Amino acid sequence: MNAVVIAVCLMLGLSLARVNIVIALTVSALVAGLVGGMDLHQTVAAFNTGLGGGAQIALSYALLGAFAVALSHSGLTTLISSKVISLLGKEQNSTNNNFVRWVLLLTILAMAISSQNILPIHIAFIPILIPPLLHVMSKLKMDRRLVACVLTFGLVTTYMVLPVGFGGIFLYDILLTNLNSNDLQAVQAQVAPAMLIPALGMVFGLLVAIFISYRKPREYKEEQILAAEPEEGLNQRNIVIAVFAVISTLVVQLYTGSMIFGALIGFIVFSFSGALKHVADQDIFNQGVRMMANIGFIMISAAGFAAVIKGTGDVGSLVEIMNTAIGDNKALAAFLMLLVGLLITMGIGSSFSTIPIIAAIYVPLSMSFGFSVEATIALVGTAAALGDAGSPASESTLGPTAGLNADGQHDHMKDSVIPTFIHYNIPLLVFGWIAAMVL
Repeated sequence: MNAVVIAVCLMLGLSLARVNIVIALTVSALVAGLVGGMDLHQTVAAFNTGLGGGAQIALSYALLGAFAVALSHSGLTTLISSKVISLLGKEQNSTNNNFVRWVLLLTILAMAISSQNILPIHIAFIPILIPPLLHVMSKLKMDRRLVACVLTFGLVTTYMVLPVGFGGIFLYDILLTNLNSNDLQAVQAQVAPAMLIPALGMVFGLLVAIFISYRKPREYKEEQILAAEPEEGLNQRNIVIAVFAVISTLVVQLYTGSMIFGALIGFIVFSFSGALKHVADQDIFNQGVRMMANIGFIMISAAGFAAVIKGTGDVGSLVEIMNTAIGDNKALAAFLMLLVGLLITMGIGSSFSTIPIIAAIYVPLSMSFGFSVEATIALVGTAAALGDAGSPASESTLGPTAGLNADGQHDHMKDSVIPTFIHYNIPLLVFGWIAAMVL
């Protein structure tokens, strides 16, 4: 009756049963606290304390949503969509379709990768870039589950192996620091190479998604896509203002390190430029907040859920149970450590937040089983990354859904969470285990 296992399984079960994820997280947090030995008041107090941890992200998403809607009314997104559609030619044929399909997928992948390092804006680009491309995807009959897998691959794999931007934070500031604080004595040169084999699991999953799972055409309702797109004519002045607003947003975000102030400046540029004088600022802001509010509430609830999970103390007891069951079986130890990491990250929704929790337990455990420094790095790093791709509360799934569901034809659980869980978490378990055994 471990609180972590029960809470995560309950949260996933409720989500799959189409219960709103915010409700699923809140109910599961309550159950976790009560099963973990906390009384009702302690559970509620821990949940309320944790809520503050998601407030910054929620406000960031609300402002990014407002900026994205303002951008769509400027005509820039219409221009992007029309240019891509023109690549198809007046007469669509399989050659043109395949060419545009690959250009589109590679462009989205490149943007997802660069959003972690070159332009470290994380998922902020998704609600801006993806909605105007939905019409193109429909013309190509492209399965949006594939696009979700491509986006998640770029968001997750990049920080796992490239020590720049968010990758530098994950690999060096969080993973290495927490490993060494638990007496592992690893060095920077060992971290990224140790994560290469687990990252191959992500590559394997992406190839399966592209060439096997989602290669067949999938139909979407054109009328819903068109209804979601604002009818904006192309105005050269407005396009220039939109480009300036995008650049201003990126510069301010990079300078301040805050998505909140970046999106705020971008929205202010639109408001004072007159580019949106035909639409009320308040209407645009409200539309944007509505578009991203669901993600914000999920992240706030996930922070409260994580606080309750930590408060129960059952993460440590879960590992103790696992250690008792393992005996001296090194291969089983590696697999169970990864499996427990999957459970924890699925619940918390963030690999960055999971590392401090599991490193304190996994490093001594790994050393007691005789795992090398590189193998321990791979175990802890993979255990943390596991679940990030397939958690209902993870930014790596919430971000793609925010863009792909702009017209209401992309379900978060069925079209983002389940596809990414199957194609990334299962290969990560296998390749992470291989890394632990061979390094």
